[in-house]
Amino acid sequence: MTFFGRSLLALALLLPVSPGAFAADVKAGDLVIVQPWSRATPGGAKTGAGYLTIENKGAAPDRLVAVSAEIAGRAEIHEMAVTNGVMTMRPLDKGLVIDPGKTVALAPGGYHLMLMDLKSPLKQGDKLPVTLEFEKAGKVAVTLEVQPVGAKGPGGEGGSMMKQHDHSGMKM
Repeated sequence: MTFFGRSLLALALLLPVSPGAFAADVKAGDLVIVQPWSRATPGGAKTGAGYLTIENKGAAPDRLVAVSAEIAGRAEIHEMAVTNGVMTMRPLDKGLVIDPGKTVALAPGGYHLMLMDLKSPLKQGDKLPVTLEFEKAGKVAVTLEVQPVGAKGPGGEGGSMMKQHDHSGMKM
């Protein structure tokens, strides 16, 4: 190995790398799913949430119609909003449309995957397999990387600018 090659290798080893940097994009038809993640849950919590970003690179809309996860008794697509100072959260029974050429972020404070009746706590560092089901792209397996309790984004990043919320104390 040349001096230049050794220098580049040494430099690469010194650069900080976030844990989320290794997650691969998942492609399904015209959709690209990036940065799937979740937060660790405190012991005894029966609910958790999943977050990710979906980009539609096609010419037709697609719709996220269902989600499932072995770790949860039930999983749903939810929307959280604050109206007149009151937080509301509801399942999206008709799913979530991803328009052509658009990107939809499932992030704290907005759309998210709701994981209910957890069979065990979500622990930092875990890799949580979930299946997303789209009208056109079909079933797509993704892996949520579990971040620390209170994380704002994957790999400790700032994530969404929306207000952070926590489902750990909610009763469903």
